[in-house]
Amino acid sequence: MKILIVEDEMDLAKIIKKKLERENYTADIAYDGEEAIDKTIVNDYDLIILDIMIPKKSGIEVLKELREWKDRTPVLILTALDSVENKVRGLNLGADDYLTKPFAFEELFARIKTIFRRGVKEHSNILKNGKLVLNTIDYKVKRDNREIDLTSKEYSVLEYLMRNRGHILSRNQIQEHVWGYMSGNNSNIVDVYIRFLRKKIDEGFEKKLLETVRGRGYRMKEIKDE
Repeated sequence: MKILIVEDEMDLAKIIKKKLERENYTADIAYDGEEAIDKTIVNDYDLIILDIMIPKKSGIEVLKELREWKDRTPVLILTALDSVENKVRGLNLGADDYLTKPFAFEELFARIKTIFRRGVKEHSNILKNGKLVLNTIDYKVKRDNREIDLTSKEYSVLEYLMRNRGHILSRNQIQEHVWGYMSGNNSNIVDVYIRFLRKKIDEGFEKKLLETVRGRGYRMKEIKDE
């Protein structure tokens, strides 16, 4: 899952990013409201962690603008203890949850998982494609009831492919989603990880799930029943 952190306190933003990456999320940072809007235009995020008190455009202004564009990306507001009015206004504008500062990271992770657990199809806890099953809560992956051991990056690539099964994803899309906004486009790292995944989830099975689409990228075949 790819998360945008909108926070002008640089040290806090970097700590949040580091903690999220340890939990197998991919995270970008925006230090002001204008940068946040710019990044949402060119990236597809699964969640935005949005501080209220940020420069150039406030968190409330960012949220209002996103919802006016019909952008339904879940938003978790960060707010100071005494900003009840902004908290209520944010929820009324379409925020999905709020967290007051200072906060415990255990609570942040719990709230993120709660947002993803809500009844939104693309945020289902269990992703299935034929007999390949991925559990986004405990990060376990199985095919034909056989547990598959993946590294955190292998898991992230696989989850992105499964959430977009049937669709072609370019190398740049995969790299930016898994390794971050400024990861660069000159590496063959995506090809390397696709090879790792093929060995782990396709080798030994008659039906191969991972396809190379020449000149365009990769696609996970969509299998309705198996």
